[in-house]
Amino acid sequence: MHRESGPTLTYNRDTLPFPENLVPPPTRMRNWADFDPARHPFVWNADEEAQLRALVREWVPPVLSGRAGLWEAERWCARQIDAIIRDRYGNWAEGWDWCYRYGGPIGSWVTPTSSVTTPDETATRVVGALLEWRRWLEAMARRFVELAPPPNISAEERSWHLERASVRLVTMALDSGAEGGWYGQAARSLGWFLTSMGMDWAEAEQAVERAIGGRFKSWTDPGRAVIESVGEDLAVDLTGHAPYRDHREREELENFHDRG
Repeated sequence: MHRESGPTLTYNRDTLPFPENLVPPPTRMRNWADFDPARHPFVWNADEEAQLRALVREWVPPVLSGRAGLWEAERWCARQIDAIIRDRYGNWAEGWDWCYRYGGPIGSWVTPTSSVTTPDETATRVVGALLEWRRWLEAMARRFVELAPPPNISAEERSWHLERASVRLVTMALDSGAEGGWYGQAARSLGWFLTSMGMDWAEAEQAVERAIGGRFKSWTDPGRAVIESVGEDLAVDLTGHAPYRDHREREELENFHDRG
């Protein structure tokens, strides 16, 4: 007996109700206003942690693909978790998985291939990474306030403050434990610092690129002289004046920032 075959069942992964299909794409971490903790409250307690853990566990596949499957299940899982986090907390949280291997400040989460394991272990890593990211943003916010030039100062004085801020933010990125891409964190920090003072992101990004000028490399400490040269170039570019040179008059302020 000939049996007619029924219609072929097909589906489109891009239209299924997965979290990644329901949340807008990331913002690419541009303006500091989108990440400033002062603008984005974050309430964290035992109940919130339990809810986030439950959401993460729900999307960890029962069977992982591993190396033989090109880690497809692990990568898919990480995309769903990222969408859940951004949807629940807002775009400020999108850097939760910016791990130290790629220049970021996060150590709890490395890559989907190594961080997606069992539901409970994966949830623990996600919670740790999110809290690390929030603490890092809060630390950056404090530094931006400390390093910002005071209002109504001369261009020469403003240049000095910008040069010192640049040196300290680049040094923070270099000392953060970030590996090959540490200079990406440095550039991001400098760009955010400038936008925190009202500069447009595109202008800030261009100014930082001109100042760095390809002098920062992966896995390489550029040395104090190069870092200070980048700071001076940034300051001169933005103010038209060389930084004030007699640091003895600013020794107390220098020591304050160094302690920070």
